[in-house]
Amino acid sequence: MNAIKNFTIPVALTIAGSDSGGGAGIQSDLRTFAFHCVHGTSAITCVTAQNTLGVRRVDAMSPEAVVAQMQAVVEDIGVQAAKTGMLLNQEIISAVAQQVDALQINNLVVDPVMVSRTGAQLIDNEAVQTLCDALIPQAAIITPNRYEAEILSGLQIQSLDDMQAAAQIIHQNLGAKAVLVKGGGMQGNLRGVDIWFDGQRMETLTTKQVDTKNTHGTGCTLSAAIAANLALGKDLWSAVQQAKEYVTTALTYSLDIGQGQGPVGHFFPLLQNERRKSF
Repeated sequence: MNAIKNFTIPVALTIAGSDSGGGAGIQSDLRTFAFHCVHGTSAITCVTAQNTLGVRRVDAMSPEAVVAQMQAVVEDIGVQAAKTGMLLNQEIISAVAQQVDALQINNLVVDPVMVSRTGAQLIDNEAVQTLCDALIPQAAIITPNRYEAEILSGLQIQSLDDMQAAAQIIHQNLGAKAVLVKGGGMQGNLRGVDIWFDGQRMETLTTKQVDTKNTHGTGCTLSAAIAANLALGKDLWSAVQQAKEYVTTALTYSLDIGQGQGPVGHFFPLLQNERRKSF
């Protein structure tokens, strides 16, 4: 069979860490890209030994290795959108920011992986500052969780009003075109409620709450889905809305694997088919 000629597929790049358990990071990003029929490429920033119970070890790639991966992909294949996840340290953040500019990478989604959903800080203060100064100003959108938004805005976030105020401060001070403050770490009715602000529109995104402990990789998946939709040519607001819907459905079909917190079901259409067969 002859290959289909003149068929181009959108390409997205994830710049993030490897999760040996397959629930988050590069692995979840590539599955999310594939779900959206976008070709996924990657630049690995660190290699983790982790499973559903937690992280056992983290080994950083050299900044030069991260740069080489980015250049190899962009100079040959090209990318229509990119996302960043765990960048780990100041040196890698600085190198990535320089390459985003030099390679003219557009439609950049920055998931500012600084603090876990439980509130534990993952990178040091110098790395946070470099992220704010060098990378976030180049972003089409930044997607902080509750605790990251607190660091970036200087506010304590306890309410919907706090989330909205934080989104405005982050947008004004850090230069990203849009901000999505995620409510996954909020309590009660605010759990899973996200706030969007682009300097003009303030929107509240709500979906059904999914009762599951298997939520590993939701942040990575959301930012990857936004990048995939941008690669497909959708506008930023539509990309965010559709990414939110994707994550919610993936949570509905989350995977109960391992002894701890399992991942979301990125390939839920296949899971839906299997469920139908079992009845």
